[in-house]
Amino acid sequence: MEQEVLIPLLLKKDEKAYTMLYDMYAKNLYGVIYNLMRDKEEAEDVLQEVLVKIWKNIDSYNTSKGRFFTWIVNIARNASIDRLRSKGFNNAQKNLSVDNFVHLLDDSNKANFKIDSIGIQEFIKKLKPKCIKIIDLLFFKGYTQQEASEELEIPLGTVKTQNRNCIADLRNLLQV
Repeated sequence: MEQEVLIPLLLKKDEKAYTMLYDMYAKNLYGVIYNLMRDKEEAEDVLQEVLVKIWKNIDSYNTSKGRFFTWIVNIARNASIDRLRSKGFNNAQKNLSVDNFVHLLDDSNKANFKIDSIGIQEFIKKLKPKCIKIIDLLFFKGYTQQEASEELEIPLGTVKTQNRNCIADLRNLLQV
């Protein structure tokens, strides 16, 4: 697996490791960050900060405490939350132009409008309680299916099946 090559290179501060890190994980990390930030430019900035933090702090990664992917997702989530809580970010959000919202009016009959204007979580709230828990853990909190299985104290196979069924239910809600 590429991860077994990546971690030793990161520990040696090999320049190839940064490129590998970016190629292997940037899209996933960006998704986690953007999901929290909801701002493309801010998410890109936070992604760069996260990659540098991973590079600088690789010595603090401990394989016995969890998977590498979980460790870097937590770094991304924490950096995003820190940025969201910062004064500068909050002040910038208060001063958004009306132009940022005009596109919502153009697509008022589409599912994209519903997702953009009220958020996907409004649809998730309409799901069964077990689906809400599973989707929250897997997609919003970044748990692996194994970690969700342990957290919910149900078999891994059950988590996989319920996740598949819950996503199908969510798709049905979005096809209004």
